[in-house]
Amino acid sequence: MSKLSLDRILQSQGYGTRKYCRSLIEDGEVTINGVVHDNYKETIDTDGLVFNLFDEDVVYREHVYIALFKPQNYECSRKPSHHPGVLTLLPEELTWRDVQPVGRLDHDTTGMLLMSDDGAFIHAQSSPKRHVPKIYQATTAEPVTDELIAQLLAGVQLHDEPAPLAAQTCIKRGEFQLEIVLEQGKYHQVKRMLAAAGNHCSALHRSAIGGLELASLGIEEGDWCYLTAEQLSLLTPA
Repeated sequence: MSKLSLDRILQSQGYGTRKYCRSLIEDGEVTINGVVHDNYKETIDTDGLVFNLFDEDVVYREHVYIALFKPQNYECSRKPSHHPGVLTLLPEELTWRDVQPVGRLDHDTTGMLLMSDDGAFIHAQSSPKRHVPKIYQATTAEPVTDELIAQLLAGVQLHDEPAPLAAQTCIKRGEFQLEIVLEQGKYHQVKRMLAAAGNHCSALHRSAIGGLELASLGIEEGDWCYLTAEQLSLLTPA
């Protein structure tokens, strides 16, 4: 059981500065179980807490874990330079919580992007030691051949890499489509591997991370959702 003062609770959930949160509470904007709570110093048990603010029920979350269906032409950088940042796709309270992308997808790559305000989670998910497979659907400029698949499975040498990098699995899905599963997460890895194997990636989509499939989340491109404990468990290597 954890108790926090009401102003700290609102601030932790991304509703602005402590001063602003206190003003909301004193103005009677916060209710719990239909009862107005206007003393910002009041300590509240956060376990299972649901409060109402701006006529919306808010579930207290110590940390947030999010999956975003990233569209094309959005940058994962917190300081984007040429395109809008993915943070603009989130509501303001999540940006106040300092939610950050877990790793990056290129601006022209679509698909699943994890985001969180939990630094330990971000570090763990980004660590190459975890060997979490990431599944990509790649559209190629030239037809997918058996030779291309064999090269990607055997490993191709990339510039500045000490050893060849190989796909964990690689499956032809169409004349110009292949599904490739990687564990390493190197910079522009799919595109660079295809180029090293003599082809070119014209479009790229990340369809799953670990056992969590984007299609299972029921979100459209540009939308996001909170991840449940069960869904988070699918991100852990077996």
